Formats: sequence, C-alpha cells, structure tokens
Amino acid sequence: MPNLTRREVLKATGAASLGLMVPGAGRALAGATVAQTGITQSVARWCFEDIPLQPFCAAVAEMGLPAIDLLLVEEWAVAHEHGLVVSCGDVGAGTIEDGLNEPRNHAGIIRAFEEHIPRAAREGVPNVICFFGNRRGMPDAPAIENSIQCLRECAPIAEAEGVTILVEALNSKPGGHVDYIGDHMSYALEVIRAVNSPRVRILYDIYHMQIMEGDIIRTLTDARDWIGHYHTGGVPGRAEIDESQELNYPAIVRAIRDTGFTGYMAHEFIPRSSDPLRSLREAVEMCAQA
Repeated sequence: MPNLTRREVLKATGAASLGLMVPGAGRALAGATVAQTGITQSVARWCFEDIPLQPFCAAVAEMGLPAIDLLLVEEWAVAHEHGLVVSCGDVGAGTIEDGLNEPRNHAGIIRAFEEHIPRAAREGVPNVICFFGNRRGMPDAPAIENSIQCLRECAPIAEAEGVTILVEALNSKPGGHVDYIGDHMSYALEVIRAVNSPRVRILYDIYHMQIMEGDIIRTLTDARDWIGHYHTGGVPGRAEIDESQELNYPAIVRAIRDTGFTGYMAHEFIPRSSDPLRSLREAVEMCAQA
C-alpha cells in the first residue's frame, strides 16, 4: 500500500470502528468447509479496511472463518467479541523498515514482546509478528548476526508463554517493500535455524516469495520445519487468488497440507470486486475444497 504501513491502516480503521456494534449473529465457529483441508484459514484485517472492524469481524465469523490476522493489541477484544481467534497479533515489535537487523531497534522489540506476549498467551493469540527491517546499505552477514542475537533474547519470552514469534519474508522489488533485507527464504532460514527455538518461526508470504523467487511448493516443502504461518495473495497485484493470477492455490494448499502443517493460513489479498466479502468467501471455499 503506498505511503501507509499495515500498522497505520489498522490504527486508522480500528479506532474508527471500536465503538460500532453489530446486532445478532457473527459468533459461529469454523464451518466444516474450513476444516476440510486440515489447514485453518484466517484473513488479514488491513486488506478490508473499507469495512469497519465490528461488522467485518461479524461477517468473517458468519462465513465460518475462525480467525483474523494482524490486529493491533487494542483491537483484539473486538475479534474476541465475535468468537474469533487473533491468529497473528501486531504488538509493535519494530516495523517493516526498522527491524531485527539494526541493533538500535532491539531494545524496543524486546520490550514489546515482554509487555505483550504474556497478554497474547492469556487471550489465546498464538502468534505475534516482527520483521527483518530495511537494509540501508547493511551487508547480509552483520544483519543476519544482529537478527539472531535479538531473536535469541526474545525466544525465552515466547517459549515461557507458548506464543510463537513470526518473522516475515517480504519482496523488495519496486511496488513491494523496497530495500527490505529479508527478501529471500535463504536469508530467513539462516536466521531462524540459528535461533533454533520452537517458538521462533518464519511467516511465509506466498505472494511476496512468488515475486522474489518463485518455486513455492518445493520451497515450503523443504522449509516445512521452520514455517509457522502463511499469507496468501494473487500475483500479480495482490488481488484475488482466483484463475486471473499465476499461482495455483489449490495445489499450494495441498502441498502445505502434505507437510503436516497445523497452523494458520491467512488471506492477505486486496479484493478488486465491488463485493469484497464475496471475494473472501470464494477464496475460503476454494482453499477448503483443495
């Protein structure tokens, strides 16, 4: 999204919607179609920012989705009101630009995890997110070492509470997150393997990694032990995951299932349709039937 971070979008939309109430339904648990794949589906809030948070949570629950992704701490309660799990919480542990690779960011990242991971555990939030950060001329070797050092300090916090820290790999091409340093799985895997904690894993964003390196099914299969969460999105353009784009999502979902993955796969596409909830429902149904 040009000129806005995901956190800025969430703050703008969440604050506007916290006071809204939706009558009646929206508290349904995951439907049978969601469970068919053995992969629990979720949806990234920021992609549907035109819908206020309360009615969006109600709609998500009504269609059988059990979870919502990338909510700020102050928004978790709204999801819980509708019986939704926050599948990945944004606790302010750095930003996409200012992340693990830069030592001056470490104190703030650690402090955010110390403050919010215990709350995540109490409220059933299984994952929290952080980022590798922008390169700003830094070579890979010191950036990797800095990231390992910070995550080794964070890992005991997560391990003590049973919450997983997810670090996201993102594309750094024009139109993406230009200058982001963790833009290939080889980089992410070097860091996460060195940290070697069951509570520090990679957020594998299929959209971003298709843009950077492709080879999605082989990569996720080989990295199965180090991936804790997935994001979807159509390529090109991060639009619907339908026949208009180049990725074969039914095959990808089957490959994820075949790895034995038991976490969340969150839809992170920006609908082009005039009915964005229909686009979401179609994506959920397609993945459930894969």
